[in-house]
Amino acid sequence: MYEKPFHQASLKNKSFLITGGAGFIGSNLVEYLLKYEAGKVRILDNLSNGFRKNIKSFLDNPAFEVIEGDIRDVEVCTHACAGIDVVLHQAALGSVPRSIKDPVTTNNVNIGGFVNMLLAAKDQGVKRFVYAASSSTYGDSKALPKVEENIGKPLSPYAVTKYANELYADVFGKTYGMEIIGLRYFNIFGPRQDPNGAYAAVIPLFIDAVLKGNSPRINGDGGQTRDFTFVENCVEANIRAALVQNPEAINQVYNIAVGDRTSLNDLFNILKEEAGSDISPEYGPDRAGDIRDSLADISKAQRLLGYDPQIRIKEGLQITLDWFRNNQAFIYNER
Repeated sequence: MYEKPFHQASLKNKSFLITGGAGFIGSNLVEYLLKYEAGKVRILDNLSNGFRKNIKSFLDNPAFEVIEGDIRDVEVCTHACAGIDVVLHQAALGSVPRSIKDPVTTNNVNIGGFVNMLLAAKDQGVKRFVYAASSSTYGDSKALPKVEENIGKPLSPYAVTKYANELYADVFGKTYGMEIIGLRYFNIFGPRQDPNGAYAAVIPLFIDAVLKGNSPRINGDGGQTRDFTFVENCVEANIRAALVQNPEAINQVYNIAVGDRTSLNDLFNILKEEAGSDISPEYGPDRAGDIRDSLADISKAQRLLGYDPQIRIKEGLQITLDWFRNNQAFIYNER
């Protein structure tokens, strides 16, 4: 992965902080930045959702630093931001169902922790703050494709927290003159995404099922659609947002997707065919807080960031399936 860089200028004089850097997306960002010789790549992670195994291969790199700590602690955030040029803020409690079960913790991490990070970045003179926003912000809006300026009402506590992030980012940008960019992720998937636990995402669950020969559970009739986005495209968006110099591109929010939609039934059938499996899914009731359909308009990110996602759904699924096949011990035995 990351055979071609998404940047032109050298990264050797730049320092990056990735919150949630031991997680799925965060560790992919670390991989890219170290591959292209960033001057410093520091992560902040409390390892509640991230894993040491995701960063194990980076530990011998002298440019790589690890801070084990929680974004709910403002002193930890301040320490982590010291000497940093760019923050890539990925740390959050994901999952709509988890937020419905425990809205208080989701709020404390996703809003309280986010404000702590913004404040720490401001106080430490961080030049650019890029954060993971979410397509959940579109809420009950049924308009397709999703356009950044047209959102609905949130359908879950998680969606409320991610919308609140956008509001705080806007206020901090205007009030303190900060450079902040939000990336609304649409169903990111790829290597290192955890299939274990109660709140695992659908693609690692499906891959786990087809490789083990177990029937997965689909919530609803499987006709619901998503704009599934391979993690390399997500990394591209973060790097372009971190380095873009166009003033018009700063203090904006962008859809990060590919502009295609795939139903859960089609998704399962693609994986089933690629894996040579003959299993069938089981169907259950619709899941609370879920939307029926999602499709992103990515023209704003293309125009202002130069975002150009190259990996579509089938290629991304093949790469991810191959990675899962070849890393069984890593996935299930290591922490």
